[in-house]
Amino acid sequence: MLLGINANLTPDLLHSLAAMGHGDQIAIVDCNFPSATCARRVYYLPGLDAVAMLEAVLSVLPLDTFVPSPSASMQVVGDAAAIPPAVQDFAAVLARVGFKPPEMLERFAFYEAAKQTFAIVQTGERRPYGNIILTKGVI
Repeated sequence: MLLGINANLTPDLLHSLAAMGHGDQIAIVDCNFPSATCARRVYYLPGLDAVAMLEAVLSVLPLDTFVPSPSASMQVVGDAAAIPPAVQDFAAVLARVGFKPPEMLERFAFYEAAKQTFAIVQTGERRPYGNIILTKGVI
């Protein structure tokens, strides 16, 4: 255990977060996401929801301020204007740290973006569309 580190951050995940460089991305996804298909590195944390994991990651990871949107979530299939409850919760967490809501990507565009991430954290989030990609900034 370490002082001041969110207990939801495992040693391996902390190592990946520290190893990421400016502009690298990490995805936090729900329990239905095809992580094994998309990930170079995947961390399974089925006991946590995606919002708790987002809060934990943002406690140590700076978001990129040099891009229009340092976060992205998945659009609702068939209703691009809808904002699912999980994404509303992501937006509230992002607002608390001074960022706007996530950019919304079409489902397959989100999958392609996830394939480019440094790592994927698969949570036990059961709400649909509980997926977000974060772009690391600088300190």
